[in-house]
Amino acid sequence: MNQQTESYRQAHREALWAIALALGYFIWWYATAYGFSLPPESQTLPELYWGMPLWFVLSCIVGPVLFTLLCGLMVKCVYRNVPLSTAEGEDKPPHHTLNSSGHSGTSQQNNHHE
Repeated sequence: MNQQTESYRQAHREALWAIALALGYFIWWYATAYGFSLPPESQTLPELYWGMPLWFVLSCIVGPVLFTLLCGLMVKCVYRNVPLSTAEGEDKPPHHTLNSSGHSGTSQQNNHHE
């Protein structure tokens, strides 16, 4: 039972990290997209970086790259392999394989009568 409880704690921890990273990405995108854009009443063109305004570079190029790297770091550091069985002594369910005809190896075989 202790193993199952620890597995649930780890799953909850991973879910919270994933939600926090998704919220962090939304906050990043919103803050850079609206925080670095010019006011609507401005008549001047924005300064361009690589042919794009700064708000676009930060929110649509830097943000996805940054948060993809953070996601990889999160998977490497936070996520752990946990056993999916509830007890070590339990028998495993039969392993299903597909034969060349695409049918499961544990399914009933067809008898052909001509």
